[in-house]
Amino acid sequence: MAAPMELSCWGGDWGLPSLHPESLTVMAYAKFSGAPLTVNTIHNSWRAPKGEVPVLISEDIVISQPAKILNFLRRQKYNADYELSAKQGADTLAYIALLEEKLLPALLHTFWVEAENYCSVTKPWFASRIAFPLSLYLPGKMSREALNRILLTRGGPPLYSLTEVEAQIYRDAKECLNLLSKRLGTSQFFFGDTTLKVLHSSFMSHTLLFRPTTLDAFVFGFLAPIYKVCFPRVQLQEHLKQLPNLCRFCDDILTCYFRLTLSGHSPAGQDTADANLQKLTQLVNKESNLIEKMDDNLRKSPQHPPRKLTTLKLAVGGEGSPLNRLSP
Repeated sequence: MAAPMELSCWGGDWGLPSLHPESLTVMAYAKFSGAPLTVNTIHNSWRAPKGEVPVLISEDIVISQPAKILNFLRRQKYNADYELSAKQGADTLAYIALLEEKLLPALLHTFWVEAENYCSVTKPWFASRIAFPLSLYLPGKMSREALNRILLTRGGPPLYSLTEVEAQIYRDAKECLNLLSKRLGTSQFFFGDTTLKVLHSSFMSHTLLFRPTTLDAFVFGFLAPIYKVCFPRVQLQEHLKQLPNLCRFCDDILTCYFRLTLSGHSPAGQDTADANLQKLTQLVNKESNLIEKMDDNLRKSPQHPPRKLTTLKLAVGGEGSPLNRLSP
């Protein structure tokens, strides 16, 4: 029996299971791969075992950072990328690097540096969920960390002033959103249709499914907070809403995997359906692993040419004919 896994992360609002992009990424991947995570909402990152979120705990193992958590889940046979080719795997790494370089600085600025957004939305929301007196300190600390991260990655020459940095990071973010929209196109997920091998009733069939992958989890984690949180300064959100396929992408994941309607509420009777979906995903992953092992064993087994079967001919008529012996 697999060891229980518990994920500690920030809570959610505005129809999102979490407002924290990295927490959203891990939660989405767990849904896609069928990993049975118990989500523990915390209101103070200092209460996390490593002082940061998200953090995954499984028996005596404590793992932080989304990439390391996802690698751990893959080692536990919860792999959302099982059907991807080597090229698609390389594309996944390239697009994740693009998100972190081009979109993340603008996301951090929108939440933590833009003064009007921070004072009217971000700071009150986090302060209301953090116990006093840390509620007076932690939001400001998180804001300073976000600004330092932006300046360390984007504040070098020729961008010397904060105004120049802000203008550049929003240009880069909008360009990144345009590239993501073009890459997604009319597909439901970023790698479109995936042919999945399914073992059923002693024979193998190929079923065409839409399956989200690691790239979908990262894109969702970055886009959903921009798309859903109600800020007074919304230049990035306005640009995102001009790309309807990316908005549909976020809505589809929230509806199908988190069982949330557009209003942010879980429809009645969906808890059982969500559990069944998770069990089905786990079953498909196990069958895919089994089929792969069967294929490997067949390739490694010695091949012998087919033997020619001896053809038996029945004599027609004659005294020694079996037909005559069987006749009355």
